[in-house]
Amino acid sequence: MEEEWIAGKHSVIEALKSGRTINKIWLAEQAQKHLVQPIIAEAKKAGVIVQQADKRKLDQMVPGIQHQGVVAQAAPYAYAEVEDLLAAAAAKGQAPFLILLDEIEDPHNLGSILRTADCTGAHGVIVPKRRSASITATVSKTSAGAVEYVPVARVSNLGQTIDRLKEAGIWVVGTDVEATEPVFGNNVFTGPVAVVIGNENKGMGRLIREKCDVLVKLPMEGRINSLNASVAAGVVMYEVLRGRLAGS
Repeated sequence: MEEEWIAGKHSVIEALKSGRTINKIWLAEQAQKHLVQPIIAEAKKAGVIVQQADKRKLDQMVPGIQHQGVVAQAAPYAYAEVEDLLAAAAAKGQAPFLILLDEIEDPHNLGSILRTADCTGAHGVIVPKRRSASITATVSKTSAGAVEYVPVARVSNLGQTIDRLKEAGIWVVGTDVEATEPVFGNNVFTGPVAVVIGNENKGMGRLIREKCDVLVKLPMEGRINSLNASVAAGVVMYEVLRGRLAGS
């Protein structure tokens, strides 16, 4: 069976709390006790083996990731279906709030978006199977464990998925620097909504842009006319939350 790595204190502890299958946890011998004690306690409750190892071994397991002296070997991440995301909204008695990522390629951006999606109450994130970052140890670490709570659906065709969402009565809002309508104070966010965030460099693809019901932009007052994709996504997600709280 394939296995995946999870690295970092928050990522590992949230994976344990969420009930994800963890096969084994390694703690660096040099790790501070007060940092790893909560992980040891959660692992004991879950019946997961915890082993000490030299920090260099952990470095080799997850090269290039700041693991904080904590690495876990877990079952592969289970992607959701789009229907699961809609069912999650229905179960809470809420209008669907989804995030669609049109070829977000940087795993750090995906992780940051998942973290904000959890904080703002989004019911899930949808990514295309091709030309898009997938759930990795880097994404998990950047999300601070939010990857365990925000369902992610991978779809073969984002355009067809948008058509399905529109048929289900969901308003599709694209973010585009060329849009004329500002993101702030927009009443489209109070009902069922799917927010589309484009690629870090190219923005949304032409076909995806054309399928959006409305395009909104973030006002730019400085000399640099763009924001990091995850920052832009965060601003829009909080605008959705603000609108929903104001309307509740």
